Amino acid sequence: MGEFLDQVPEKIQDHIRALAKAAGLGENEEAYEKLASGWIEKKELFESETQRQGMEEIDMLEASDPRGAIAMTYSGSLINLGPLIDESRHAVYTSIGLRTDAPDRAEKEGSTLKSDMKVDEPLHFGQGPVKSTSMIYKIAVFTESDEMSAEEEESNITAVMTQLEDLMLGVNKTILSE
Repeated sequence: MGEFLDQVPEKIQDHIRALAKAAGLGENEEAYEKLASGWIEKKELFESETQRQGMEEIDMLEASDPRGAIAMTYSGSLINLGPLIDESRHAVYTSIGLRTDAPDRAEKEGSTLKSDMKVDEPLHFGQGPVKSTSMIYKIAVFTESDEMSAEEEESNITAVMTQLEDLMLGVNKTILSE
């Protein structure tokens, strides 16, 4: 294996290999290394940006939890899950542009979760921007969410998500231009 792929958690390595094919990059060591390097950079961006914005990582968000969250999937996609308001949420799925088998971006007001959001499991929507996602790698919530109104939390989640999308799209541009 290569320098970067070896740094990626084993459970993600097979996902990266499949993503290389889905992204049209081929099934070879060079493609895997490019994607693994980008995945590491996206993971670090997710961790640093969410922490910088006063968010903490959790392993599970119950479907009935009133808090909103941002999640990163095994494939590096992002999920913006707004706070629970009147039994539904505003949800955004962003594939960050490399996948050809998923929408670049999908958004739905009035989204509901079919089950809890858990690390190492796909997220399934009852109603949502997508039917389901790839396995969840990280989930972050605001540490001070109980001190925010739902509208303020939604606005803050959107701001963090927008920043992450911009940063991660920059990583993709680098991957594709190499």
